[in-house]
Order: sequence, then structure tokens, then C-alpha cells
Amino acid sequence: MSEFDFTLETTAGRARTGKITVNGREAKTPLFMPVATKAGVKTLTSEDLCSIGVEALITNVYHLMMRPGVETIEGAGGLHDFMNWDGIIFTDSGGFQMIREGFTSSLDSDKVKFKSVLDGEVYELTPEKNIEIQERIDTDVAMCLDHCPPYPAEREELVESLERTSSWAKGCRDAGSIVFGISQGGTDLELREKSCRQIKDIGFEGYALGGLSIGEPVEDMYRMTSIGGKIFPDDKPRYFMGLGSPVDLLEAVDKGMDVFDSAYPTRNARHRSIFTAEGTIRIDKNDYKNDHTPLDPSCDCPTCENYTKAYIRHLCKSDELAWMRLTSIHNLYFILKLMKKSRESIKKGEFKDFKKSFIQKYEDG
Repeated sequence: MSEFDFTLETTAGRARTGKITVNGREAKTPLFMPVATKAGVKTLTSEDLCSIGVEALITNVYHLMMRPGVETIEGAGGLHDFMNWDGIIFTDSGGFQMIREGFTSSLDSDKVKFKSVLDGEVYELTPEKNIEIQERIDTDVAMCLDHCPPYPAEREELVESLERTSSWAKGCRDAGSIVFGISQGGTDLELREKSCRQIKDIGFEGYALGGLSIGEPVEDMYRMTSIGGKIFPDDKPRYFMGLGSPVDLLEAVDKGMDVFDSAYPTRNARHRSIFTAEGTIRIDKNDYKNDHTPLDPSCDCPTCENYTKAYIRHLCKSDELAWMRLTSIHNLYFILKLMKKSRESIKKGEFKDFKKSFIQKYEDG
């Protein structure tokens, strides 16, 4: 029998700390989840993730359906055994793929048809089947099938996506035991409020903001975040899907969000962009050829404790792929530590000061 619990521990303004417990596994909020779309975080092993304190990650039903296939994961005993991962696993429905040209064959109020990018085969997904697949692969938290429109989108398209998302959410709720609902509505204030209330009224273990951080102005994104922070229940976790930049994460925490996921830290790492307390640096620059200091002198991650800028730059310039693992470990650890410091400052009632100090140093660096 699946079990889920969320304990709200402390608040500072709208910022909160808490604990998610699902199927005997725990994670502290504010929580950042690395993206393991295809059952793996790029360049990193499950042991790497565990060693830096990752407590939860998110996979993707659409991609896992395509490869390796549901039967293969079932045969391994479920996602946890398949990945050798004992932390919490969230699984996204694949709704985000609908905004990508060539992925979707058709949409209606009952189902979506996806075309495989591997072999062109068309797969049909209803809300109920989507949840069934997530439970077959033994995920801990299933995300609703939702319709995420692109940005920008006409109001008519936003209304259509909102109505479809709400309809699908009801089917997902009936089919699943531990399910998070997802709101849509783009950056339209009225539609976002309407969607948040509809999803809230259906009733889920947690509530998510979808369809944001996809190119809209940051001011609009923050306004939509505030709506979710005010409408979603206080006693349930609030999840901003797809958010991963340090400044945006702190702003979202300040507006009442609890859970986040993004490929942003690891993708930036693979593009040579390194997070530090004083902003980002490009590790391939000539400035670091003879710099024998850590990526971030204030960081205590395994990379910074054992390797220097000069060495990692050398690996990068020499096409020795280990540099991507080392920088990915660092960037992920940086975000995890940011969440830890956020929790600590919220508990002390000092989050506003912490956020202001961090952002000023990060942006001025």
C-alpha cells in the first residue's frame, strides 16, 4: 500500500520548510530534484547523486515508454532497482513534450497520441493509462497528464489547454494513489487562477505549476508563482516544474513553492558554465589555465575538495570527458546547498536577508 505524507515545519513569510515522506523515503523541502529523464542524470551515477545529498529525482514516462520500455523496467523490479536508486522518484507524464513540434499526432479531451522519435510508432495515452504506466514502473509520485501550451500562445489555446488539463486531472486522480495535479493557464492571470483552483478542488497529494519557465518574461513567471503560493493548500507540497536557476529558485521559495526540478544545473555544467557564490564562470577561459584553486573556494563539494580550475580546464580542452562529471557534480551540489541554506534561514526567520545577500553577491559577481 502506497503511503504519502507532507509535514509543514516552519514558515517565514510565505517561504516554508517541510518534509515529504513517501513509501518510507524522506526528502526535506525546499527540495531540488535533478532530472533523470531517461532514468539517468547525464554524466552521473546514482552513487554520485547519493554522495552529494540528492534525496529525490524525476524521470519521464514518455521517454521511458520509448526506451527501454515498461516491460524491461518491470522485469528489473521497478525504477528503484533498475536505477539502483533508493531515494524518492517522481515521474513526469510527458505532457511537456506536447509543445515540441513533431511529437504529438493528436489531442482530444480523452487522450493524446505521441509519435515516437525513435521509430515513428504512434502511442496512445489516456490519463488512466498514463497513471497505470507510472505505477507499473513503481514510481513514488506520479504527475498528472497535462497539456502544456508553448509560449507565447493565444488565449484560445490557453483556455483549451486549461480545460483539457483539468479533464485529464480527474481521470488521473481516479486512477492513482499518489498523484500531483498540475495547473496550466500560461501567464494569463485569470486563467492561471482558474486552473489552480480547479486542480485544488479535485484534490491531490501535491500541486504543481506547469507551463512556466519556458521563455516568458521573468516578471510574469514570478506573478504566476505567487498565484500558486496563495491558492494551493498550505498543508500540501507546492511544486514549480522546470525551474533551476539559483536566483529564480530563491524567488520561488519566497513565494511559497516547495519542490523544484530542472536540467539547468547539469546542462550548464556540460556547457562549461559553472555556478559560484559570486556568479557563473566559464571554465574553458584562458584565465583559468594556471588557476590552481577550486571552482568555488567557498564550496566543499567533492569536485572542489579534490580538483582545481586549471585541471578541469585542461580536461575540458583535452576532450577528456571526466570534466563533465566533475562540473555536473559541482553545479548540482551548489543548488542542493542553496536549498539547505534556504531551509536553515527560514527556520531562523532570516530568509529575506539570506535571499537578498545571495542574489546581490551572485549577480554582482
